[in-house]
Amino acid sequence: MNLSELSREFVLHFGEMGSRWGINRTVGQIYALLYVAERPLNADEIAEALAFSRSNVSMGLKELESWRLVRLQHLPNDRREYFSAPEDVWAIFRTLAEERRKREIDPTLSMLRGAIMATPANEADRFAQKRMKEMHDLIELATMWFNDVQRLEPETLKQLMKLGARVQKLLEMKDKLKVVTGAKAQGR
Repeated sequence: MNLSELSREFVLHFGEMGSRWGINRTVGQIYALLYVAERPLNADEIAEALAFSRSNVSMGLKELESWRLVRLQHLPNDRREYFSAPEDVWAIFRTLAEERRKREIDPTLSMLRGAIMATPANEADRFAQKRMKEMHDLIELATMWFNDVQRLEPETLKQLMKLGARVQKLLEMKDKLKVVTGAKAQGR
């Protein structure tokens, strides 16, 4: 399988970015290849396209399966396993966010809950617990917000993301409406 220069650049970039995202270069490149492939690929095709050993490809595919970022399928009259990346970028985004939450955020919240519940031994511990509680509350609030965002339809989510900082203006307008409607209700 020959990659076009455009696809090769994408695959190489994903490999370089992989280490910054918590995956190794090989896994990043395998995922990028599957993402831009027009059809599902088997492990031999992946190994050939990326010049990786078959064992590296197998290990990379297992890693991607554990992240739920590839789909395994079988083709009629072919005993080999074929792999593809989900086509919907929003589904990929949701899966990545959910997996990162399970692997990174949830254990941190559990640790913080335990630390907050512990009996402080001294003033330094009380101060540390106060700071940990602040961190816990922020992470929990962000997690609840993100859970709500995860349930939005992709079109609604796109609109929300495009609003960006303009959301603040909407909130300010809402507060002004509260003041006006409150004043009318009181007969002013």
